[in-house]
Amino acid sequence: MKVTKFGGSSLASATQLEKVLHIVKEDVSRKFIVVSAPGKRSSEDIKVTDMLISYYQAYINNENTTEIVAKIVARYEAILDELTLTKDVLTDIQHAIQHLATLEKEHNPHLLDAFLASGEDNNAKLVAAFFQQRGLNARYTNPLDLGIIVSDEPGNARILPSSLNKIYQFATTEEILVIPGFFGFTETGDICTFSRGGSDISGSIVAAGVKADIYENFTDVDGIFVAHPGIIHEPKTIKELTYREMRELAYAGFAVLHDEALMPAYRANIPVVIKNTNNPEHPGTLITTSRTVKHDPVVGIASDQGFASIYISKYLMNRELGFGRRLLQILEELGLSYEHMPSGIDDISIILREGQLTIEIEKELMTRLEQELEPDELRITHGLSMLMVVGEGMRQRIGVMADSTAALAFNKINLEMINQGSSEVSIMFGIREDQEQKAIQALYQTFFKS
Repeated sequence: MKVTKFGGSSLASATQLEKVLHIVKEDVSRKFIVVSAPGKRSSEDIKVTDMLISYYQAYINNENTTEIVAKIVARYEAILDELTLTKDVLTDIQHAIQHLATLEKEHNPHLLDAFLASGEDNNAKLVAAFFQQRGLNARYTNPLDLGIIVSDEPGNARILPSSLNKIYQFATTEEILVIPGFFGFTETGDICTFSRGGSDISGSIVAAGVKADIYENFTDVDGIFVAHPGIIHEPKTIKELTYREMRELAYAGFAVLHDEALMPAYRANIPVVIKNTNNPEHPGTLITTSRTVKHDPVVGIASDQGFASIYISKYLMNRELGFGRRLLQILEELGLSYEHMPSGIDDISIILREGQLTIEIEKELMTRLEQELEPDELRITHGLSMLMVVGEGMRQRIGVMADSTAALAFNKINLEMINQGSSEVSIMFGIREDQEQKAIQALYQTFFKS
């Protein structure tokens, strides 16, 4: 039995929905269909989710919402008309969208979540009606009815462990259940969304709950590429990788799969496959708990921008009891989370996301570090990219670090930081943002063109 999730690009138009129908019909084991909100039909288009954000902002600011509501309804209507579905479906969707503007504004931490969730919820109703019209035994299934009960953390909900047993009750269904992704319900009945892109999480939760044989995630690419196709022309597709490798790549900028989506499937030991709605015959990329490493030590190269590095040096730092604790306490008290902390005997670097550092917070942070830690040297560097070389095979292959640094040095790319975790699944390089593309091209030539 399979759980199959379709992303926004796969559901953006009637043409795409016809492809989805064909995919579902060709395999009777696809019983659980998780859907996103309609995505972009072209690069100039606007996602339904983005329109819902505009709707929410207009509503809370007491602005007229008539125009934005009409635009949202029109997106669904265009799909319905092309599919020749009955107007009853559109009426239901229109009422649901209009109802959002009647929700309580004050003291309602779940208001934005309710607006955002309606994109997926209404699309699931549309997809279920389309399947029924084409003869499939399908029905719309609300996450509450399915048993997706989550923590009360608006915008960052997490599945409650007890929910999986409730979901399992549907494992033997003979129907095709069409389930809206991206949100669940709290124990008090409020809508609560996962972090954005969280329809991937919904699919993973359903897969874990029903103990699926595999979780299929359909998108608009043939799988996961070894490097960003915007930087490398026609990069190779990864055939298979482990959860750990995928987690590293997703963290460093691979946007095909929401990184938190792996957790429920990983814990349930369910393989995940990334496939292309527009090319479903392609085998895609399989993600499993383990794989046999054959020849290539590196499976992928990824990068992400927007980092800052705080360098602290102090003679005999390693002998100063509590130095690290005081450093972390300063970060905690300022509400700052760190990403990495490479260190030597007398120095340490703190890597943070730059988005956390307002001018005021950065000034206070540097002042407190200077006063409370009394370093010999203290400096901050902005505009860094974190470049990741990832692969389970690095543990068995001597020289991956040497090959990487040699390639970067040959291309005159200065390294601000190097870090390798104890698992030896990845090597991280901190470089200037303006050298990011050149660095990826150099590493791609080293590991995938030689």
